[in-house]
Amino acid sequence: MTRTPTAARSFVRAAMRAPYLEREEEQQLAQAWKDAGDQQALHRLTQAHMRLVIAIAARFRNFGLSTPDLIQEGHVGLLEAAARFEPERNVRFSTYATWWIRASIQDYILRNWSIVRGGTSSAQKALFFNLRRLRAKIAAGDATLTEDEVHRRIADAVGVSREDVATMAARISGPDTSLNAPVGETEGGGADRMDFLVCDAPLPDETVGDQIDGERRIGWLRQAMTVLSEREMRILRERRLDEEGATLEAIGAELGISKERVRQIESRALEKLRSALLDAHPEMAPA
Repeated sequence: MTRTPTAARSFVRAAMRAPYLEREEEQQLAQAWKDAGDQQALHRLTQAHMRLVIAIAARFRNFGLSTPDLIQEGHVGLLEAAARFEPERNVRFSTYATWWIRASIQDYILRNWSIVRGGTSSAQKALFFNLRRLRAKIAAGDATLTEDEVHRRIADAVGVSREDVATMAARISGPDTSLNAPVGETEGGGADRMDFLVCDAPLPDETVGDQIDGERRIGWLRQAMTVLSEREMRILRERRLDEEGATLEAIGAELGISKERVRQIESRALEKLRSALLDAHPEMAPA
């Protein structure tokens, strides 16, 4: 839950007043939490390291998200670190917790900075969080570099392609824009961005209707074709239904008849189909 500004300031002041832990006391608290699930030990351990959470959260305040929310996510990372910490390794808890706090805050920023999810690989994350700093550093070293050259150097430093750098730079350069955002005035009132997104594809109900009608007509045709003889069926199939329709000459050679005779049989078969369809479905007759 997001805290009010007053509550957030009080929380920060309380965190900054929390006493530091000596190494031995820190190890004892961590061991008590791990071995016995001592909630009081967990509270003292995490409370003493909230100033670390606040300091790390402050590094990400330029990403346009609420600082209290960043601190809250950092606290989630701190609790995750406490759950995974192994006191017997003789490592300071702050050293171990720093990675979890930073990772939790970074994941939160990536989830909420834009409605469009970006890359989640380690290289993409490094690019997202270091792009501004690297670009400023490179530009300060040589202000004559072109944008493409700057992108190339950033790509080499992070280990991604120049295309990835250009794409990420474009994403960071501007915020998300709602399709319902107004773009101007028209005679009928204000226009939204959505009004200018033209799609020529049929509407979903039209697509479904066409599919149902097509399946119904195929069923009618199959039923009507039962009135045809085997030879008529073969000629229509090879002439009209195959992807590469056979010529009259080719079918005539197969059946041992002239191409004119094939044409006559085909014409008669089509007329029989038409009559069968109209008898079964008179509503198909032209007006």
